[in-house]
Amino acid sequence: MSPGKGAVGTALTQSWSTRIRSVLTGGPDTPMVLLGNFEVENEWAEGEAGLPRVAVSATREIANRMDEFCLLLAGPDDHVLLKSAPDDDHVAHLEALGFALPRVLTPAVQDPHRTVTEDVLADPALLDALGSLTGGPVLWPHGVSPREELLAERAGLRLAGPSAAICKAVNGKVYSRELAGELGLRLPQGWTCRTVGELHGAVAEAGRLLDRGGTVVVKDSFGVSGKGLLVVSERSALERVVRKIARRAERTGDDAVSLVIESWVAKKTDLNYQFTIDRDGGCTFDFVREAVTDGGVHKGHRMPARLDAAQRAELARAARAIGERLHADGYVGTVGVDAMVDPDDGLYPIVEINARNNMSTYQERIRERLIPDGRVALATQYPLTLRGRLPFSRVADLLQDTLMTPGSGEGLLVNNYATVNAAEHRLLAEGRTTFDGRLYGVVVADSDDRLAALDRRITARITALTEENRHGH
Repeated sequence: MSPGKGAVGTALTQSWSTRIRSVLTGGPDTPMVLLGNFEVENEWAEGEAGLPRVAVSATREIANRMDEFCLLLAGPDDHVLLKSAPDDDHVAHLEALGFALPRVLTPAVQDPHRTVTEDVLADPALLDALGSLTGGPVLWPHGVSPREELLAERAGLRLAGPSAAICKAVNGKVYSRELAGELGLRLPQGWTCRTVGELHGAVAEAGRLLDRGGTVVVKDSFGVSGKGLLVVSERSALERVVRKIARRAERTGDDAVSLVIESWVAKKTDLNYQFTIDRDGGCTFDFVREAVTDGGVHKGHRMPARLDAAQRAELARAARAIGERLHADGYVGTVGVDAMVDPDDGLYPIVEINARNNMSTYQERIRERLIPDGRVALATQYPLTLRGRLPFSRVADLLQDTLMTPGSGEGLLVNNYATVNAAEHRLLAEGRTTFDGRLYGVVVADSDDRLAALDRRITARITALTEENRHGH
């Protein structure tokens, strides 16, 4: 039984995996088809006037292979749509640790520059296969854009959660800031800008802050993972950007913008907390984790978050208030909220709302199985440079005693391997001698010291491999 509207439950007797399935499908046993369309914000951003863009991301193919995170979000009776089949030895690594994995479906052809949604839509046979699945499965995407709605329609699947229009409406940074203001939640000084006129007014006020030695950040409403952020400390730099935006508006005849300008504030810790809104408006607080970031770019999470009871209670109250408003606006499902702790341990309870799956969502089944109370964990990523395809078996040999094994209770669980070789095509397509990849994993240990030591050992071995490849050894 879900909590009543406006209440925040803890669901102590039911796993998160079971509860979210009931929320999204209407029952705990309904099979699902999972789709890891990461960076769905790119679809939501279409037609939105934000910051001038200077280049296409060089890591698009890596982001597109983040689809493999769905392997550990799904259950054994589910299906997962992946751009290509996972490495057999990686699958064996996960199964040896006790995970019952879903069935995998892949398109006939995958283009590294396309999302998994686009690859599936380009494969009529796969769409037909999805339509013939038994049990009435429900499509659960990372986030919903018009492309995922089209996929569900063509495959004849029900879509978990609300429509693309609702998902886009509640995911913008403009929405997050205006909602926080309405709820009376603590915010940095700042301004939302929906027109060029509002932008000029905000810049005039922000300029006075800059003249006093402050710093501001300009945010694209639908930017993701550090992209669509501009940090400025001089009025002239801010005004140059605004002139570019104003010229674009004059050229197009459309003065609409979708930007937030905020004072850059001191912080001690980044947080991400998640809650689930059910169809009756009940709000269950799932967890809070420390977010690990580098230059505004998400790198991972530390579990558990080092917060006191009062801070956790404040976040739970914020979740209830945010959840009530999101439900009123038609949203149901998983919500992640970025927050901050200031140097005096005060909270900024809402930096940004992500009404979709979050990176921490894909870690929860791992936490339920492998990270009991008393253990600590770091969900992280290790960058690599390679000269050719790297099989998982080679990584297992390289990491040796740092890799988690059945019964060990400590070590690295690799929760996404597809991102390691995702950019291999660049060797032929661009005539390169090397390509970059990322190894994602969750490091588990019995203490902070042991966790840090394990992370250092893994980093050293991955770094040594990268240096060998960079220098052609």
